Amino acid sequence: MRYLCLFVYYFLLKHLPAANSRYFYFVKFIRSSVGKFIFEHCGKNVNIEKGANFGTGRDISIGDNSGIGVNCHVRGPLIIGNNVMMGPEVIILTSTHRYERTDIPMCKQGGDIHEVKVGDDVWIGTRSIILPRVTIGNGVIIGAGSVVTKNIPDFAIVGGVPAKIIRYRLVNQ
Repeated sequence: MRYLCLFVYYFLLKHLPAANSRYFYFVKFIRSSVGKFIFEHCGKNVNIEKGANFGTGRDISIGDNSGIGVNCHVRGPLIIGNNVMMGPEVIILTSTHRYERTDIPMCKQGGDIHEVKVGDDVWIGTRSIILPRVTIGNGVIIGAGSVVTKNIPDFAIVGGVPAKIIRYRLVNQ
């Protein structure tokens, strides 16, 4: 069933209008229904936007009320928490190349896969890039165009290349 859903997504659903169109509810419902068969876990009210690329969907988990933005490119192993907003063209990388040996070309040394975790209530800005092994805390805001190379603590606002903490969100306690 997964492969049939992948076929339907990549050859039809990927090209349907973005969720902000007048067909919003229908498109969102169809894409999220197919996502339940593609992803390891697909929560309630998930929004998979136009042009989103997630490979085979293996090892990807998406929480409730979260989404993959327009033309985003993500791979597993990836855990996306609840209430995560993702702007257009975000890239989440989970694989790296080996480069330790200098006697053989890097392209022949193979690679490694590393999990990325995105906490709950996170806003990832347009064209941000998140590198392998990164854990993003709860309540984080990642500014547009940022390159996240290190873990981000809860409620931090980060931006830049590489992303650095700008300040923390006010938390009512």
